[in-house]
Amino acid sequence: MANHLQFGFQDASSPIMEELVEFHDHALMIALAICSLVLYLLALMLTEKLSSNTVDAQEIELVWTILPAIVLILLALPSLQILYMMDEINEPDLTLKAIGHQWYWTYEYTDFKDLSFDSYMTPSSELPPGHFRLLEVDHRVVIPMESPIRIIITASDVLHSWAIPSLGVKTDAIPGRLNQTSITTTRPGIYYGQCSEICGANHSYMPIVVESTPLAHFETWSSLMSS
Repeated sequence: MANHLQFGFQDASSPIMEELVEFHDHALMIALAICSLVLYLLALMLTEKLSSNTVDAQEIELVWTILPAIVLILLALPSLQILYMMDEINEPDLTLKAIGHQWYWTYEYTDFKDLSFDSYMTPSSELPPGHFRLLEVDHRVVIPMESPIRIIITASDVLHSWAIPSLGVKTDAIPGRLNQTSITTTRPGIYYGQCSEICGANHSYMPIVVESTPLAHFETWSSLMSS
C-alpha cells in the first residue's frame, strides 16, 4: 500500500515487480551517468577554449556515435528479458477470470465448479474502521501464496484495466477479447489496485483487492464460497 508523500515504488510482492524495480534503478543509474557526463562537458566548454583539432577530431565523433548504441543495448537487453518473463505462463496452479463492468469487477475461479462473485467498492458509510476509503471492496480476490496464478482478463462493456502496482500487473480488459497475465505472490498480504483505464463517470470507484493467503486458508475459503 502506498504511503503519503512516498517517492518510490510500493514494496515488491512478486518476482516480476522485483525485476521491474531493479530495471528502474538500472535505467536511472545510466541516466545519471549520461547527465553527469553532459554537465561536465558543458562546464568544460564554458571554462576551456576548444581548439580546432578538438572540434574536428574523428575520434570524438566515433565515441559519441558508439556510446549511445552501447547505452541502448544496456537498456534493451534487461527490458526484453523482463517482457518475456511477464508473458511466460508455465503450468499455473490456478486460473482466475476477471471481467470488468461499469463499474465493478466479476471474478470466476474456473478450476472450481461454482465459485464466482461480483466485487463492488465498499461505500464510505459502510467502511469498517481501519480500512482504506475508495480502495476496499465487499468481496476480495483470495489466492494462494507462492503459487503461479493465471489471470484471464476481459470486459463486458467498455475498456477497463486490471492493475495492482505492488504485484507488477497492469493488463487491459477489452470487450470481446481475452488478455492473459500471471502473478505469483511471495508473501501473504492484502494488495490494492484500481482500474487504470478511464472507463466512465465512476472510473475511480472500481478498486481491486487481492488477498494472498497460505494454501490451507485458501482451501478453506474456497470450500466455504463454493457451498
